[in-house]
Amino acid sequence: MKSIFIMSIITLSFLFGGCNQAKKNQVAEQAAKADPVEASKASTIYEVNIRQYTPEGTIEAFMQHIPRLKELGVDILWIMPIYPIGEKNKKGPLGSYYAVKDYKDVNPEFGTKDDFKKLVKTVHDNDMMIILDWVANHTAWDHPWIKKHPEWYTKDSTGDVVAPVEDWTDVADLNYENQEMRRAMTDALVYWVKEFNVDGYRCDVASMVPNDFWESARTEMEKVKPVFMLAEAEKPELHKMAFDANYAWELHHIMNEIAKGKQNASHLRKYFKKEPTRFADSVYRMAFTTNHDENSWNGTVFERMPNSYKTFAVFTYAAPTFPLIYSGQEAGLNKRLAFFKKDTIEWKEHEMGALYKKLNTLKEDNPALWNGRYGGKINVLKTNHSKQVFAFTREKEDNKVLAIFNLSDTAAEVKFKKFKPAQSFKDAFTGKEFDGKTSIKLEPWDYFIGLK
Repeated sequence: MKSIFIMSIITLSFLFGGCNQAKKNQVAEQAAKADPVEASKASTIYEVNIRQYTPEGTIEAFMQHIPRLKELGVDILWIMPIYPIGEKNKKGPLGSYYAVKDYKDVNPEFGTKDDFKKLVKTVHDNDMMIILDWVANHTAWDHPWIKKHPEWYTKDSTGDVVAPVEDWTDVADLNYENQEMRRAMTDALVYWVKEFNVDGYRCDVASMVPNDFWESARTEMEKVKPVFMLAEAEKPELHKMAFDANYAWELHHIMNEIAKGKQNASHLRKYFKKEPTRFADSVYRMAFTTNHDENSWNGTVFERMPNSYKTFAVFTYAAPTFPLIYSGQEAGLNKRLAFFKKDTIEWKEHEMGALYKKLNTLKEDNPALWNGRYGGKINVLKTNHSKQVFAFTREKEDNKVLAIFNLSDTAAEVKFKKFKPAQSFKDAFTGKEFDGKTSIKLEPWDYFIGLK
Protein backbone atom coordinates (compact mmCIF):
# COMPACT_ATOMS: atom_id res chain seq x y z
CA MET A 1 0.00 0.00 0.00
CA LYS A 2 2.80 2.36 0.95
CA SER A 3 4.52 1.96 -2.38
CA ILE A 4 1.19 2.49 -4.21
CA PHE A 5 0.55 5.67 -2.13
CA ILE A 6 4.02 7.02 -2.93
CA MET A 7 3.57 6.23 -6.60
CA SER A 8 0.20 8.00 -6.55
CA ILE A 9 1.78 11.15 -5.07
CA ILE A 10 4.57 11.03 -7.64
CA THR A 11 2.00 10.66 -10.40
CA LEU A 12 -0.13 13.53 -9.07
CA SER A 13 2.94 15.74 -8.67
CA PHE A 14 3.94 14.99 -12.23
CA LEU A 15 0.46 15.76 -13.49
CA PHE A 16 0.09 19.00 -11.54
CA GLY A 17 3.69 19.94 -12.27
CA GLY A 18 2.97 19.38 -15.91
CA CYS A 19 -0.14 21.58 -15.63
CA ASN A 20 1.89 24.32 -13.93
CA GLN A 21 4.54 24.13 -16.60
CA ALA A 22 1.86 24.23 -19.27
CA LYS A 23 0.44 27.35 -17.63
CA LYS A 24 3.89 28.93 -17.50
CA ASN A 25 4.42 28.13 -21.16
CA GLN A 26 1.02 29.62 -21.97
CA VAL A 27 1.80 32.80 -20.05
CA ALA A 28 5.18 33.07 -21.78
CA GLU A 29 3.54 32.54 -25.15
CA GLN A 30 0.90 35.19 -24.42
CA ALA A 31 3.61 37.63 -23.29
CA ALA A 32 5.53 37.02 -26.51
CA LYS A 33 2.41 37.83 -28.52
CA ALA A 34 1.49 40.92 -26.49
CA ASP A 35 0.94 44.11 -28.46
CA PRO A 36 4.09 46.21 -27.87
CA VAL A 37 2.24 49.40 -28.82
CA GLU A 38 -0.36 48.79 -26.14
CA ALA A 39 2.41 47.86 -23.70
CA SER A 40 4.27 51.11 -24.46
CA LYS A 41 1.33 53.47 -24.01
CA ALA A 42 2.90 55.15 -20.95
CA SER A 43 6.51 54.54 -21.97
CA THR A 44 9.66 56.59 -22.23
CA ILE A 45 12.35 55.48 -24.70
CA TYR A 46 16.07 55.52 -23.87
CA GLU A 47 18.86 55.47 -26.48
CA VAL A 48 21.85 53.31 -25.52
CA ASN A 49 25.30 54.11 -26.95
CA ILE A 50 27.13 50.88 -26.00
CA ARG A 51 30.57 52.07 -27.13
CA GLN A 52 30.57 55.17 -24.93
CA TYR A 53 28.44 53.92 -22.04
CA THR A 54 31.21 52.35 -19.95
CA PRO A 55 35.04 52.31 -19.94
CA GLU A 56 34.84 48.76 -21.31
CA GLY A 57 32.34 49.73 -24.01
CA THR A 58 30.77 46.27 -23.98
CA ILE A 59 27.30 44.77 -23.78
CA GLU A 60 28.25 42.96 -20.59
CA ALA A 61 29.41 46.16 -18.89
CA PHE A 62 26.26 48.00 -19.96
CA MET A 63 24.06 45.32 -18.38
CA GLN A 64 25.16 46.50 -14.94
CA HIS A 65 23.22 49.72 -15.59
CA ILE A 66 19.86 48.08 -16.26
CA PRO A 67 18.68 48.14 -12.61
CA ARG A 68 19.52 51.86 -12.51
CA LEU A 69 17.59 52.50 -15.73
CA LYS A 70 14.67 50.52 -14.35
CA GLU A 71 14.78 52.72 -11.24
CA LEU A 72 14.92 55.79 -13.49
CA GLY A 73 11.60 54.70 -14.97
CA VAL A 74 12.75 53.82 -18.49
CA ASP A 75 10.51 51.40 -20.40
CA ILE A 76 12.06 50.90 -23.86
CA LEU A 77 15.78 50.56 -24.60
CA TRP A 78 16.85 51.51 -28.12
CA ILE A 79 20.27 49.95 -28.69
CA MET A 80 22.43 51.70 -31.26
CA PRO A 81 23.82 49.33 -33.96
CA ILE A 82 25.68 46.36 -32.48
CA TYR A 83 26.83 44.80 -35.77
CA PRO A 84 30.42 44.43 -37.06
CA ILE A 85 31.71 47.68 -38.56
CA GLY A 86 33.35 47.89 -41.97
CA GLU A 87 37.08 48.54 -42.27
CA LYS A 88 37.14 49.78 -45.84
CA ASN A 89 36.74 53.57 -46.04
CA LYS A 90 35.91 53.71 -42.33
CA LYS A 91 35.88 57.01 -40.50
CA GLY A 92 38.14 57.49 -37.50
CA PRO A 93 39.92 54.72 -35.59
CA LEU A 94 36.76 52.74 -34.77
CA GLY A 95 34.39 53.61 -37.60
CA SER A 96 30.66 54.34 -37.62
CA TYR A 97 28.06 52.03 -36.09
CA TYR A 98 26.01 52.71 -39.22
CA ALA A 99 28.57 51.15 -41.60
CA VAL A 100 27.36 47.57 -41.18
CA LYS A 101 29.61 44.73 -42.34
CA ASP A 102 27.36 41.83 -41.32
CA TYR A 103 23.66 42.06 -40.42
CA LYS A 104 23.67 38.78 -38.50
CA ASP A 105 26.60 39.18 -36.15
CA VAL A 106 27.77 41.24 -33.16
CA ASN A 107 30.69 43.66 -33.25
CA PRO A 108 33.49 41.93 -31.27
CA GLU A 109 34.25 45.36 -29.79
CA PHE A 110 30.93 44.99 -27.93
CA GLY A 111 30.93 41.26 -27.16
CA THR A 112 29.24 38.15 -28.50
CA LYS A 113 25.84 36.90 -29.55
CA ASP A 114 25.54 35.16 -26.19
CA ASP A 115 26.18 38.50 -24.48
CA PHE A 116 23.40 40.05 -26.49
CA LYS A 117 21.01 37.18 -25.67
CA LYS A 118 21.75 37.77 -21.99
CA LEU A 119 21.05 41.48 -22.47
CA VAL A 120 17.66 40.82 -24.07
CA LYS A 121 16.71 38.41 -21.29
CA THR A 122 17.85 40.84 -18.59
CA VAL A 123 15.85 43.67 -20.17
CA HIS A 124 12.73 41.51 -20.39
CA ASP A 125 13.22 40.25 -16.83
CA ASN A 126 13.09 43.91 -15.78
CA ASP A 127 9.78 44.40 -17.62
CA MET A 128 11.32 46.59 -20.29
CA MET A 129 11.33 46.32 -24.08
CA ILE A 130 14.42 46.32 -26.29
CA ILE A 131 14.62 47.50 -29.90
CA LEU A 132 17.64 47.37 -32.19
CA ASP A 133 18.90 50.12 -34.46
CA TRP A 134 18.61 48.91 -38.06
CA VAL A 135 20.48 50.29 -41.08
CA ALA A 136 18.62 49.17 -44.19
CA ASN A 137 19.58 51.90 -46.63
CA HIS A 138 23.27 51.08 -47.01
CA THR A 139 26.11 48.77 -45.94
CA ALA A 140 29.83 49.04 -45.33
CA TRP A 141 32.02 48.82 -48.43
CA ASP A 142 33.40 45.46 -47.28
CA HIS A 143 30.06 43.81 -46.58
CA PRO A 144 30.19 40.39 -48.36
CA TRP A 145 27.18 41.36 -50.47
CA ILE A 146 29.18 43.93 -52.39
CA LYS A 147 31.35 41.22 -54.01
CA LYS A 148 28.84 38.38 -54.12
CA HIS A 149 25.91 40.48 -55.31
CA PRO A 150 27.09 43.78 -56.82
CA GLU A 151 23.68 44.07 -58.49
CA TRP A 152 22.22 44.63 -55.02
CA TYR A 153 23.83 48.09 -54.94
CA THR A 154 23.11 51.43 -56.61
CA LYS A 155 25.55 52.31 -59.40
CA ASP A 156 26.41 55.43 -61.32
CA SER A 157 26.52 55.81 -65.10
CA THR A 158 29.97 54.20 -65.22
CA GLY A 159 28.86 51.13 -63.28
CA ASP A 160 30.53 52.06 -60.00
CA VAL A 161 28.74 51.54 -56.69
CA VAL A 162 27.89 54.87 -55.05
CA ALA A 163 27.42 56.26 -51.55
CA PRO A 164 23.84 57.29 -50.68
CA VAL A 165 24.95 60.82 -49.73
CA GLU A 166 28.16 62.54 -50.79
CA ASP A 167 29.45 62.91 -47.22
CA TRP A 168 28.64 59.28 -46.29
CA THR A 169 31.85 57.99 -47.80
CA ASP A 170 32.06 54.95 -45.50
CA VAL A 171 28.88 53.30 -46.83
CA ALA A 172 27.49 51.96 -50.13
CA ASP A 173 23.90 52.53 -51.23
CA LEU A 174 21.60 49.52 -51.61
CA ASN A 175 19.35 49.04 -54.64
CA TYR A 176 15.78 48.34 -53.53
CA GLU A 177 14.69 47.53 -57.05
CA ASN A 178 16.44 44.20 -56.52
CA GLN A 179 14.01 41.69 -55.00
CA GLU A 180 16.73 39.25 -53.92
CA MET A 181 18.33 41.95 -51.79
CA ARG A 182 14.98 42.77 -50.25
CA ARG A 183 14.50 39.14 -49.26
CA ALA A 184 17.97 38.99 -47.70
CA MET A 185 17.34 42.20 -45.74
CA THR A 186 13.97 40.92 -44.54
CA ASP A 187 15.57 37.63 -43.49
CA ALA A 188 18.10 39.55 -41.39
CA LEU A 189 15.37 41.59 -39.70
CA VAL A 190 13.42 38.43 -38.86
CA TYR A 191 16.61 36.79 -37.56
CA TRP A 192 16.99 39.06 -34.51
CA VAL A 193 13.29 38.84 -33.67
CA LYS A 194 13.19 35.04 -33.96
CA GLU A 195 16.59 34.09 -32.55
CA PHE A 196 17.10 36.83 -29.94
CA ASN A 197 13.54 37.90 -29.11
CA VAL A 198 14.07 41.62 -29.74
CA ASP A 199 10.88 43.68 -29.61
CA GLY A 200 11.37 45.70 -32.77
CA TYR A 201 13.57 48.26 -34.45
CA ARG A 202 14.53 51.90 -34.71
CA CYS A 203 15.08 52.25 -38.46
CA ASP A 204 17.82 54.57 -39.66
CA VAL A 205 16.87 57.05 -42.43
CA ALA A 206 13.63 55.11 -42.89
CA SER A 207 12.31 57.46 -45.56
CA MET A 208 15.27 56.64 -47.83
CA VAL A 209 14.00 53.04 -48.07
CA PRO A 210 10.78 52.25 -50.00
CA ASN A 211 7.71 52.06 -47.78
CA ASP A 212 6.48 48.85 -49.41
CA PHE A 213 9.67 47.15 -48.23
CA TRP A 214 9.02 48.17 -44.63
CA GLU A 215 5.43 46.96 -44.88
CA SER A 216 6.36 43.55 -46.25
CA ALA A 217 9.23 43.19 -43.77
CA ARG A 218 6.94 43.96 -40.84
CA THR A 219 4.48 41.36 -42.07
CA GLU A 220 7.27 38.76 -42.00
CA MET A 221 8.51 39.80 -38.55
CA GLU A 222 5.03 39.62 -37.11
CA LYS A 223 4.73 36.01 -38.17
CA VAL A 224 7.17 35.50 -35.28
CA LYS A 225 5.70 38.03 -32.83
CA PRO A 226 4.31 41.59 -32.77
CA VAL A 227 6.99 44.27 -33.01
CA PHE A 228 7.39 47.98 -32.23
CA MET A 229 8.76 50.05 -35.10
CA LEU A 230 10.29 53.54 -34.84
CA ALA A 231 11.15 55.45 -38.02
CA GLU A 232 13.91 58.00 -38.21
CA ALA A 233 11.65 59.98 -40.51
CA GLU A 234 8.66 62.29 -40.53
CA LYS A 235 6.56 60.90 -43.40
CA PRO A 236 2.87 60.09 -42.78
CA GLU A 237 2.75 57.30 -45.39
CA LEU A 238 5.21 55.23 -43.34
CA HIS A 239 2.48 54.74 -40.75
CA LYS A 240 -0.15 53.03 -42.88
CA MET A 241 1.10 49.72 -41.51
CA ALA A 242 4.91 49.75 -41.24
CA PHE A 243 5.71 52.05 -38.30
CA ASP A 244 4.25 52.92 -34.90
CA ALA A 245 6.43 55.91 -34.03
CA ASN A 246 8.58 58.52 -35.72
CA TYR A 247 10.88 61.47 -35.05
CA ALA A 248 9.26 64.82 -34.30
CA TRP A 249 12.11 66.56 -36.11
CA GLU A 250 10.21 69.76 -36.84
CA LEU A 251 9.27 70.14 -33.18
CA HIS A 252 12.89 69.58 -32.19
CA HIS A 253 14.06 72.35 -34.51
CA ILE A 254 11.39 74.72 -33.19
CA MET A 255 12.59 74.08 -29.62
CA ASN A 256 16.18 74.82 -30.67
CA GLU A 257 15.12 78.05 -32.37
CA ILE A 258 13.06 79.18 -29.36
CA ALA A 259 16.07 78.51 -27.13
CA LYS A 260 18.09 80.86 -29.37
CA GLY A 261 15.38 83.53 -29.29
CA LYS A 262 14.76 83.16 -33.03
CA GLN A 263 11.26 81.68 -32.64
CA ASN A 264 8.62 81.86 -29.93
CA ALA A 265 5.46 80.31 -28.50
CA SER A 266 3.41 81.28 -31.56
CA HIS A 267 5.44 78.81 -33.64
CA LEU A 268 4.43 76.01 -31.28
CA ARG A 269 0.77 76.95 -31.64
CA LYS A 270 1.07 76.71 -35.43
CA TYR A 271 2.86 73.37 -35.11
CA PHE A 272 0.23 71.75 -32.90
CA LYS A 273 -2.60 73.16 -34.99
CA LYS A 274 -1.39 71.29 -38.09
CA GLU A 275 -0.29 68.08 -36.31
CA PRO A 276 -3.71 66.36 -36.54
CA THR A 277 -3.78 67.02 -40.29
CA ARG A 278 -0.44 65.24 -40.75
CA PHE A 279 -0.49 62.25 -38.42
CA ALA A 280 -3.21 60.08 -36.90
CA ASP A 281 -3.35 60.10 -33.12
CA SER A 282 -2.24 56.46 -33.19
CA VAL A 283 1.28 57.57 -34.23
CA TYR A 284 3.80 58.11 -31.45
CA ARG A 285 5.72 61.33 -32.16
CA MET A 286 9.12 60.98 -30.51
CA ALA A 287 10.33 64.26 -28.99
CA PHE A 288 13.85 64.88 -27.71
CA THR A 289 16.24 67.58 -26.60
CA THR A 290 19.13 65.50 -27.92
CA ASN A 291 20.11 62.15 -29.46
CA HIS A 292 23.34 60.68 -30.83
CA ASP A 293 23.30 62.88 -33.95
CA GLU A 294 22.38 66.10 -32.17
CA ASN A 295 24.89 65.56 -29.39
CA SER A 296 27.84 64.67 -31.60
CA TRP A 297 27.30 67.08 -34.48
CA ASN A 298 25.17 70.00 -33.27
CA GLY A 299 26.17 70.35 -29.62
CA THR A 300 25.09 69.36 -26.14
CA VAL A 301 21.84 70.60 -24.63
CA PHE A 302 23.96 73.00 -22.56
CA GLU A 303 25.31 74.50 -25.78
CA ARG A 304 22.03 74.62 -27.71
CA MET A 305 19.65 75.27 -24.81
CA PRO A 306 21.80 76.79 -22.06
CA ASN A 307 18.90 78.31 -20.11
CA SER A 308 16.07 76.07 -21.26
CA TYR A 309 17.27 72.45 -21.35
CA LYS A 310 15.19 71.60 -18.26
CA THR A 311 12.19 73.52 -19.63
CA PHE A 312 12.17 71.56 -22.87
CA ALA A 313 12.87 68.26 -21.14
CA VAL A 314 9.67 68.81 -19.15
CA PHE A 315 7.87 69.95 -22.31
CA THR A 316 8.62 66.63 -24.10
CA TYR A 317 6.75 64.85 -21.29
CA ALA A 318 3.83 67.25 -20.97
CA ALA A 319 3.10 67.64 -24.71
CA PRO A 320 1.44 64.85 -26.73
CA THR A 321 4.77 63.30 -27.62
CA PHE A 322 6.81 60.16 -26.93
CA PRO A 323 9.84 61.32 -24.88
CA LEU A 324 13.41 60.19 -25.52
CA ILE A 325 16.38 60.24 -23.15
CA TYR A 326 19.85 59.84 -24.69
CA SER A 327 22.69 58.05 -22.92
CA GLY A 328 24.13 60.26 -20.17
CA GLN A 329 21.44 62.93 -20.13
CA GLU A 330 20.41 61.81 -16.67
CA ALA A 331 24.02 62.45 -15.59
CA GLY A 332 24.13 65.93 -17.12
CA LEU A 333 26.14 64.89 -20.21
CA ASN A 334 28.02 68.08 -21.02
CA LYS A 335 30.29 67.05 -23.88
CA ARG A 336 29.87 66.12 -27.50
CA LEU A 337 30.59 62.40 -27.59
CA ALA A 338 33.07 61.47 -30.31
CA PHE A 339 31.37 59.35 -32.94
CA PHE A 340 34.25 57.40 -34.46
CA LYS A 341 36.47 56.80 -31.42
CA LYS A 342 36.20 55.89 -27.74
CA ASP A 343 34.84 58.69 -25.57
CA THR A 344 33.35 57.39 -22.33
CA ILE A 345 30.40 59.04 -20.60
CA GLU A 346 31.18 60.38 -17.13
CA TRP A 347 28.55 59.02 -14.74
CA LYS A 348 27.72 61.25 -11.79
CA GLU A 349 24.79 62.48 -9.75
CA HIS A 350 23.03 65.37 -11.47
CA GLU A 351 19.78 67.26 -11.09
CA MET A 352 18.63 65.92 -14.46
CA GLY A 353 18.60 62.39 -13.05
CA ALA A 354 16.09 63.36 -10.37
CA LEU A 355 14.07 65.37 -12.89
CA TYR A 356 13.81 62.50 -15.39
CA LYS A 357 12.83 60.08 -12.63
CA LYS A 358 10.08 62.47 -11.55
CA LEU A 359 8.91 62.95 -15.14
CA ASN A 360 8.80 59.21 -15.82
CA THR A 361 6.70 58.65 -12.69
CA LEU A 362 4.45 61.56 -13.62
CA LYS A 363 3.87 60.16 -17.09
CA GLU A 364 3.23 56.63 -15.82
CA ASP A 365 0.70 57.82 -13.24
CA ASN A 366 -1.26 60.23 -15.46
CA PRO A 367 -3.18 58.78 -18.43
CA ALA A 368 -3.59 62.29 -19.86
CA LEU A 369 0.18 62.23 -20.53
CA TRP A 370 0.30 58.83 -22.21
CA ASN A 371 1.45 58.28 -25.78
CA GLY A 372 -0.54 58.52 -29.01
CA ARG A 373 -4.23 57.71 -28.82
CA TYR A 374 -3.82 56.48 -25.25
CA GLY A 375 -3.17 59.99 -23.93
CA GLY A 376 -5.20 63.18 -23.89
CA LYS A 377 -5.35 65.49 -26.90
CA ILE A 378 -3.76 68.90 -26.59
CA ASN A 379 -6.03 71.90 -26.02
CA VAL A 380 -3.95 75.03 -26.55
CA LEU A 381 -4.94 77.96 -24.34
CA LYS A 382 -4.82 81.70 -25.04
CA THR A 383 -2.93 83.90 -22.59
CA ASN A 384 -1.97 87.55 -22.26
CA HIS A 385 1.56 86.66 -23.49
CA SER A 386 0.95 85.06 -26.88
CA LYS A 387 4.59 85.04 -28.01
CA GLN A 388 6.19 84.42 -24.65
CA VAL A 389 3.98 81.75 -23.08
CA PHE A 390 2.75 78.41 -24.38
CA ALA A 391 -0.04 76.85 -22.31
CA PHE A 392 -2.33 73.89 -22.82
CA THR A 393 -4.43 71.25 -21.12
CA ARG A 394 -4.61 67.52 -21.76
CA GLU A 395 -7.44 65.42 -20.42
CA LYS A 396 -8.12 61.69 -20.30
CA GLU A 397 -11.03 60.23 -18.37
CA ASP A 398 -10.87 61.80 -14.87
CA ASN A 399 -7.28 62.96 -15.30
CA LYS A 400 -6.48 66.54 -16.34
CA VAL A 401 -3.14 68.30 -16.73
CA LEU A 402 -2.53 72.04 -17.13
CA ALA A 403 0.90 72.94 -18.57
CA ILE A 404 2.26 76.50 -18.75
CA PHE A 405 5.70 77.30 -20.15
CA ASN A 406 7.45 80.65 -20.14
CA LEU A 407 9.60 80.30 -23.25
CA SER A 408 11.62 83.46 -22.81
CA ASP A 409 14.32 85.09 -20.70
CA THR A 410 11.81 87.55 -19.21
CA ALA A 411 9.48 86.91 -16.26
CA ALA A 412 5.76 86.80 -17.08
CA GLU A 413 2.57 87.33 -15.09
CA VAL A 414 0.31 84.89 -16.93
CA LYS A 415 -3.46 85.30 -17.24
CA PHE A 416 -5.80 83.16 -19.30
CA LYS A 417 -8.43 84.17 -21.83
CA LYS A 418 -11.64 82.09 -21.87
CA PHE A 419 -10.30 79.47 -19.48
CA LYS A 420 -11.96 79.15 -16.07
CA PRO A 421 -11.56 75.68 -14.57
CA ALA A 422 -14.01 74.54 -11.91
CA GLN A 423 -11.20 73.25 -9.71
CA SER A 424 -7.67 74.35 -8.93
CA PHE A 425 -4.53 72.57 -10.12
CA LYS A 426 -1.71 71.35 -7.88
CA ASP A 427 1.84 71.82 -9.14
CA ALA A 428 3.40 68.40 -9.77
CA PHE A 429 6.81 69.62 -8.57
CA THR A 430 6.11 72.04 -5.71
CA GLY A 431 2.61 71.08 -4.55
CA LYS A 432 1.45 74.71 -4.80
CA GLU A 433 -2.06 75.31 -6.08
CA PHE A 434 -3.25 77.54 -8.90
CA ASP A 435 -6.94 78.22 -9.47
CA GLY A 436 -6.55 79.04 -13.18
CA LYS A 437 -8.74 82.13 -12.76
CA THR A 438 -6.27 84.65 -11.39
CA SER A 439 -2.68 84.95 -12.58
CA ILE A 440 0.50 82.96 -12.10
CA LYS A 441 4.00 84.40 -12.22
CA LEU A 442 6.62 82.44 -14.09
CA GLU A 443 10.30 83.33 -13.99
CA PRO A 444 12.38 83.15 -17.20
CA TRP A 445 12.14 79.64 -18.70
CA ASP A 446 9.94 78.57 -15.81
CA TYR A 447 7.04 76.12 -16.09
CA PHE A 448 3.97 74.95 -14.20
CA ILE A 449 2.63 71.41 -14.54
CA GLY A 450 -0.70 71.32 -12.72
CA LEU A 451 -2.62 68.15 -11.91
CA LYS A 452 -6.31 67.79 -11.20
